Amino acid sequence: MTRPKKSQTTAAPSIPRIEYLRVENFRALRRVELSDITPLTVLLGPNGSGKSTIFDVFNFLSECFQVGLRKAWDKRGRFTELRTRGSSGPIVIEVRYREQAAEEPATYRLEIDEVDGHPRVRKETLQWRRVPKNQPGAPYKILSFDNGKGWVISGPQPGPKDRKTPEELNSPDALAVSTLGQLAKHPRVAALRRFIADWYVSYLSVEDTRDVPLAGAHERLSKTGDNLANVLQFLQENHPDRLKQIFAALAKRVPRLEKVSSEPLRDGRLLLRIKDAPFAEPVLARFVSDGTLKMLAYLVVLFDPKPPQFIGLEEPENFLHPRLLTGLAEECRAAAERSQFLVTTHSPYFVNGVRPDELRVLYRDERGHTKVVRASDQRGVVDFVDEGAALGDLWMEGHLGGDPLVRAGAPRT
Repeated sequence: MTRPKKSQTTAAPSIPRIEYLRVENFRALRRVELSDITPLTVLLGPNGSGKSTIFDVFNFLSECFQVGLRKAWDKRGRFTELRTRGSSGPIVIEVRYREQAAEEPATYRLEIDEVDGHPRVRKETLQWRRVPKNQPGAPYKILSFDNGKGWVISGPQPGPKDRKTPEELNSPDALAVSTLGQLAKHPRVAALRRFIADWYVSYLSVEDTRDVPLAGAHERLSKTGDNLANVLQFLQENHPDRLKQIFAALAKRVPRLEKVSSEPLRDGRLLLRIKDAPFAEPVLARFVSDGTLKMLAYLVVLFDPKPPQFIGLEEPENFLHPRLLTGLAEECRAAAERSQFLVTTHSPYFVNGVRPDELRVLYRDERGHTKVVRASDQRGVVDFVDEGAALGDLWMEGHLGGDPLVRAGAPRT
């Protein structure tokens, strides 16, 4: 088995990176922090440990910027289902990120409350500081809003002594960053808006990839994969070399696969066909194996010519042969040079391709709240890996905790 390399991934300086996440009162996440987030971060744990909840934090925040807080709120059952049981405080999401590797990090904090059954942005702040030039100093706010009223500092290099422009939003559920970030005079706020709105959090459905959509090229795969044929059409028309790479990678995993094509029909729909080498005619996607379609969809995401800046994949092991998963983990790390990846899994085979600093183990404490521990911080784990052990095997042997058959399942630190 190929072990993951110990060397750290070198990020391109133009790629934004999330370094820290703090969440409070979001379902089972009473108070959770993820620090020193790596370009590839993998969440491991049994069913019900909170992996999907952390995953949904990113999806929720992205939807708030894409479709608005109210729709994202209603979709998840409002405060009744969103706020941690027994909690009375607001939902808090705090993200620290760097626009570029050479810049100082910025911190975005969002507090959401409910008034008369409606969502309200209680507080929203953005902290930043200029690129240091041998000048010490703490981060300072360049945007601050309370209940729809606040101020923002304009300009590409806003400073703590620059003029604060007062602003008032027209709705209590409006996000200041999403609203003001559409204006060119607020480039730092606009950069954050573009970053979060660009996140791709995937909930791929094999059944959806079998759809016969209307013809037309789509640049990016949808969250469910229902436009897979459209994306293949886009790649064929605009990036044929990249499409060849995808097919070559797929052929290594699917024995005797020869060709994948998307063909327009007379009624305007687009048909996805896959051909095996022994047969003269290709078959329709609806008759192809689940694993083949799922792997094809993942490769389309991994080989995207212009990938999203943040990509989330939930439980990629579903429908895939276990021996394919370690290689998939390694390809995710390679793709993380162009995007940041968050992956949830409970597959030891996928985890075998992961490094200790990339892996977070989740478990629930006695009160039912999610706890997160980095694998590299657990006793003896790094030494085991240095001696040739694989993380997935260590997890199955009980070294990482999170055992669903053990109450709480806390790892050893």
